[in-house]
Amino acid sequence: MKQVISKRIAIFCSALLSWFQVYSQGSLQLLPGTEKIYAIENGVHRLVGSVSFAYQGNTMYCDSAHYNEKAKNVRAYGNVHIQKNGINLYADSIFYAEQQKYAKLWGHVKARDNAYKMSADSMDYDAKRGRAIFRSAGKIESTLSDERITCQRGYFYPSNGSFFFSGQVHYIKADLDVKTDTLQFAYEQQKLYFLGQTQMRNDSTQIYCQKGWFDVQNENGALYKHAEIYQKNQIIKGDTLLINTKLNDYEGRGSVYFKDLDQQLALLGQKAVFSDTKHLAYVTGSSLGFLKYQSDTLYVHADTLFLERDTLNKAKYLKANQNFRFLHPKLQGIGDSTIFSFDQQMLQIGQHPILWSQTGELKSENAQIFFKDSLLDHIALNEKANVLLKLPADSLFNQVAARKILALFDTSGTLSSVDASGQAWTIFYPESEQKANDTLVERRREGLNRLFSERLFIELQNGEVREITYFEQPDGIFFPMDQIDQKERFIKGFQWNPGLRPQNATELRKDAN
Repeated sequence: MKQVISKRIAIFCSALLSWFQVYSQGSLQLLPGTEKIYAIENGVHRLVGSVSFAYQGNTMYCDSAHYNEKAKNVRAYGNVHIQKNGINLYADSIFYAEQQKYAKLWGHVKARDNAYKMSADSMDYDAKRGRAIFRSAGKIESTLSDERITCQRGYFYPSNGSFFFSGQVHYIKADLDVKTDTLQFAYEQQKLYFLGQTQMRNDSTQIYCQKGWFDVQNENGALYKHAEIYQKNQIIKGDTLLINTKLNDYEGRGSVYFKDLDQQLALLGQKAVFSDTKHLAYVTGSSLGFLKYQSDTLYVHADTLFLERDTLNKAKYLKANQNFRFLHPKLQGIGDSTIFSFDQQMLQIGQHPILWSQTGELKSENAQIFFKDSLLDHIALNEKANVLLKLPADSLFNQVAARKILALFDTSGTLSSVDASGQAWTIFYPESEQKANDTLVERRREGLNRLFSERLFIELQNGEVREITYFEQPDGIFFPMDQIDQKERFIKGFQWNPGLRPQNATELRKDAN
């Protein structure tokens, strides 16, 4: 963002006001060319013809004028033109009252110096209140560049260097465009204060807010009430946004929203930081992130979600610290110390993750979840891994445990096979089919089958074991259903956790808090 109102505009406006402040000193002196002067009544004189006179360094030209010598009031009419210190002021008529310290200009009011010009329908100056006002379609514009500001009303306070513009305020300079309801410019601090719906734009950034301030020199500020920032590759929203447009660094507070348009990633939270200089972004406080794929969306939650970016500010990793929870149409899970790699499309979860897929629950010391072309591809379960598959209409579970398990999914996102290695152990309940009649087929559990092997490859269909391949001679045993040894029913450390499973995106943050 470039400077919004240059110092030159402020100097120009202050010079206009100083004209009125010195106008009341000294006496009026007629200049050659004034045709006639005569008294009307009560000390009021009238000047007619090609009127021109000087007053404490000010030169005035007009078609006619009334001058009250005693009260020191001046009324000038027709083609009024005042000159002082390189500033030219024009109007159809003017009135100045010294005792009231008040001046008013009417009709086609214009003022200009060698760099700026101003126009308005009328202008008032009240020296006692230290305020000047111009009304109705006011405009200040540079004669040397494309800088200009238009508004319905303008207020100038020379004593404290403040300028107010209200009513459809529009500022333009080079690629910067500012529109707002009310704009205050504190000249000494070089700060802008926005009151009302505000829009700031340049070639790469669009900013919206309903209230805020902006430091012109340092290019930083604060935006309040539905603050929004739009850039080519990201969107930032919040109840409050602290901004630095020079560094492209932002801090959000209260209902913060961030979207990375390149990665189709969005982050929500109550507090956030987005920094191009540090190549990072993070949200905390009821945080939620969602990564949009072609047909599915991955939702994630943690106490803090941290986005690490490369030197070009392209997203590399999304990290989560504690109380991590995620939701995908084909997979849900919880854990801690999580990293998602955008390049690898891999979600790595440490510290005892629990995952759920259809009727299955998967656990291990840590896990790696891989996506391919937006689809769930496979999961690597590392150390003390197990897969539990709840069987329909039974309080039974097909189970697999091993040091490592590779869970493979088909193109529909359904668990299709399990490759277990390192003291692999499976417990499953095979079933058989019998014809009850010509049209009805009955399924019956035959019993419990337990196998031990160094490695097992298990093919599944709808949670049922269809085929097992073992790579070393297994240690196995089979129990008919009415003779099952209760000690053989479950793998070591069996635990079923359906109550922890995330159900939907709306409840994802609420359930974790």
